[in-house]
Amino acid sequence: MSNNSPQIKDDPMYRLLREGAIEEFNQRRAAGEHCDLTGCDLRTIDLRKLDARGLDLRDCYFRQADLRGLDLSDANLEGASINAAKISGTYFPKALSAEEINLSLTHGTRMRYR
Repeated sequence: MSNNSPQIKDDPMYRLLREGAIEEFNQRRAAGEHCDLTGCDLRTIDLRKLDARGLDLRDCYFRQADLRGLDLSDANLEGASINAAKISGTYFPKALSAEEINLSLTHGTRMRYR
């Protein structure tokens, strides 16, 4: 992890997520637009409709974000923190143990892959 604090980037795709324009984010990404979300501050954002396939979410900060029902199984969550996030029905990558997920959810630790 290169930066200890979550970043608010000036990336147009990141701004779409911060503004709640998840569907537009998905459409633009499906059309081939690149986004760099590593190390981003995504706290308190409702991401329930996010198409997370293949997203690099390393070192992201999801404190109190709404991740319910998301399929994160193909996303990279190495070093991400999900403290107090809503995760009901969320699929996580198989490389993340239930213990890692629970520690991050309750204590804000950064998740480590096995």
